[in-house]
Amino acid sequence: MRNVKARSFSLLILFIAFICYITYILERHESVQLVACFGALFLFYGWIIQKEPNIKFWLIGSIIIRLSLLVALPNLSDDFYRFIWDGRLWAAGQHPFEALPADFLSQNMSGLDASLFEKLNSKEYFTIYPPVAQFIFWLAVNIEPVEISSGSILSSVVVMRILVLLAESGSIILIVKLLDRYKMPRRNVLLYALNPLVIIELTGNLHFEAFVIFFLLLSVWLLSLDKIAMSAVSFAFAIGVKLLPFIFLPFLLGVFGWRKALIFYAVTGMSCVILFIPMYDQHVIDGFSQSLHLYFQKFEFNASLYYLVREYGFWNVGYNTIQTTGWKLGVVSGILILTYSYLQGMNRGKSALDKLSTGFLFILLIYFSFSTIVHPWYVTTLLAFSVFTHFRFVPLWTALIFLSYVGYSQTGFSENLWITAFEYVSVFGYLGYELLWKEKESVLQERS
Repeated sequence: MRNVKARSFSLLILFIAFICYITYILERHESVQLVACFGALFLFYGWIIQKEPNIKFWLIGSIIIRLSLLVALPNLSDDFYRFIWDGRLWAAGQHPFEALPADFLSQNMSGLDASLFEKLNSKEYFTIYPPVAQFIFWLAVNIEPVEISSGSILSSVVVMRILVLLAESGSIILIVKLLDRYKMPRRNVLLYALNPLVIIELTGNLHFEAFVIFFLLLSVWLLSLDKIAMSAVSFAFAIGVKLLPFIFLPFLLGVFGWRKALIFYAVTGMSCVILFIPMYDQHVIDGFSQSLHLYFQKFEFNASLYYLVREYGFWNVGYNTIQTTGWKLGVVSGILILTYSYLQGMNRGKSALDKLSTGFLFILLIYFSFSTIVHPWYVTTLLAFSVFTHFRFVPLWTALIFLSYVGYSQTGFSENLWITAFEYVSVFGYLGYELLWKEKESVLQERS
């Protein structure tokens, strides 16, 4: 027993050391060191899940690991600068959707100076963050020192990270509660709690999937208690952080049936309206529409099926067809999601949790498969729901998607499509194994 405890403490110290080295010391362009350290973390992660018996120790350890990142400036993503920019606009009494960042810069407002402007990765387009996210930005800035300066960026980061830590802690607690309620192995929580990508991208790089995951899990937990209205409010808060959960709504009709679904939709709709009222303005509609237009017709990163279609476009017409391809693939994914939702809605043999988690998992998979952009932190939501299923292609994806950082250099970004192809062939290949051979093996074992 003493040896087991010593080994657990040693692993925890190593885990923290590697996480801190990545977060506090390495730069995004240092690909070899990043991949090597992340690979080591994944080896620790796999060992702990398979070999370490003390789940309580590692749940506490997962929070300690996250706390070790409290005062780190995100080093693998610069999205947080836009969070602070939007928060300072609210603090100055300005609407972030009114104009582009450059237009606000010319007004010489306190805190919105050239030093922060130059750090933005989104100078040319409107903000796209919904009201709950905007409230967090505002909160982070308003807890800053009264005198706003570039030096107060860290204080805003710390405020946001504390909120992310609270959301992450809540998500871990909710996963444990759901696993216990549906008599599933409690060890599954470690798949999420200790996942290096989750820790680095959510707590480390301050991506707000942490809040989306928390509110979705809370919604599922409230559903398990048959609290439909409260569940719908929580679901609306998830939409208020990022709009993506909208794609789950058609699927819920098959889960609830008409009566409960209509109640859920009505409460979700009213809650979304209430959340959007404080920031409602014609500029919101115009800004969102322009940002979504750019999202589907300009940006591309770590895509799968889209890259195949793009290569066909280069071969067929001689140029990048993203302006027409992006939105068309979005329509195709929408049709497939509706079809999947209808077919799964007719499947009455599963428990509510199994049906919801498997449904959310594959709806997101369909969406990301046709998307032009799949950033590493996007798959953390898939991972959160995969813990309630027997599918394990998502943990593999969380390991391989980190390879997308290899394209960064000191001067910019150039994607290595061989690495991207390796990522998706491996992930879809393992998914195929799980859907076909592994499923067949489990059926044969049950019959024998």
